Amino acid sequence: MATSVGPRCLRLLRGVTSWRSSLLHHENTVLSHFLQSLRKLPVRAFYTNARRVHTAPARTLFLLRPLPILLVTGSGYAGYRQYEKYRERELEKLGLEIPPKLAGPWEVALYKSVPTRLLSRAWGRLNQVELPHWLRRPVYSLYIWTFGVNMKEAAVEDLHHYRNLSEFFRRKLKPQARPVCGLHSVISPSDGKILNFGQVKNCEVEQVKGVTYSLESFLGPRISTEDLPFPPATPCGSFRNQLVTREGNELYHCVIYLAPGDYHCFHSPTDWTISHRRHFPGSLMSVNPGMARWIKELFCHNERVVLTGDWKHGFFSLTAVGATNVGSIRIYFDRDLHTNSPRYSKGSYNDFSFVTHANKEGIPMRKGEHLGEFNLGSTIVLIFEAPKDFNFKLKAGQKIRFGEALGSL
Repeated sequence: MATSVGPRCLRLLRGVTSWRSSLLHHENTVLSHFLQSLRKLPVRAFYTNARRVHTAPARTLFLLRPLPILLVTGSGYAGYRQYEKYRERELEKLGLEIPPKLAGPWEVALYKSVPTRLLSRAWGRLNQVELPHWLRRPVYSLYIWTFGVNMKEAAVEDLHHYRNLSEFFRRKLKPQARPVCGLHSVISPSDGKILNFGQVKNCEVEQVKGVTYSLESFLGPRISTEDLPFPPATPCGSFRNQLVTREGNELYHCVIYLAPGDYHCFHSPTDWTISHRRHFPGSLMSVNPGMARWIKELFCHNERVVLTGDWKHGFFSLTAVGATNVGSIRIYFDRDLHTNSPRYSKGSYNDFSFVTHANKEGIPMRKGEHLGEFNLGSTIVLIFEAPKDFNFKLKAGQKIRFGEALGSL
């Protein structure tokens, strides 16, 4: 049966045919222009064992954009890490113990290649910029809301009092806000979270459960026995045995992580005498619990200030570990200390002795006395010797405040 095509359909068919013809003509024109541009490219020739090969410079054929590539790969890697953390949390909810997955050498090297020291110095300069009076309350209120800061404990609650972020970070507390426990011999030197604690069995110490660091790499070589207040109990042996100065004692450790919202000053954890300071210029990687579970010997990579001396039971040390945006570690009685300074290079350390001809004992510190401060949250590590009956009054992961008990005999 014959069918007729209306005038409108015929016009539509003619329009489609005309459009396809023009599109093909345009494609042919573009292709011919492209081929002509290729002919104009400078051609280089080189010989192989088989034949002569002509090549054009790759940079003229392809335009690589490194920034988008880095953004895409970095975002993909960050997304993968977040997925892994989500999976770990789900397994923990089921009560399954997950073995730590440590970063590979290339991942650590890649992280250390980031200029965190320079960025931290820039952040420090930014923190010291005086804020306009009208801007202080909204900026500090945002920080308080983000990190859960309790301003009722601050010695000055008026937000307009703090001229810049640095002053706000280093705010002092009301005297009654942190009562110092007098019943226990060792108290927490700061606010924070207990990452790990216990007895040091070997020369490897746990920064978090299942992830360790070298005791000798962390503290550095033992100072000369001539500088010690008394000789070690074992003149030779492992590095741990060199720190134990009395027969029957054991070596203990405790790791406290300070979050950005915590009180940033730290105090003396006991009555002791500081005889030596060792400063390790290093990286400024993040030291949050997630990073501590991922990077082995994280504390040994980072910049840190090691204070060593003795207390009534022998060796005692407190180490302030720097982190990203925490390039400034201040010890109140040590004016010669300058952290995150360009004059110091990574992989070295510099020593300073507080024992002199005029002062043969060092710097005496009372329990709870102001010792130093960070410009943002970081980590404090205590390593000390004590008799075998020393007991910690702690649980891993618990929140603690300055002045509360860590342990006692």
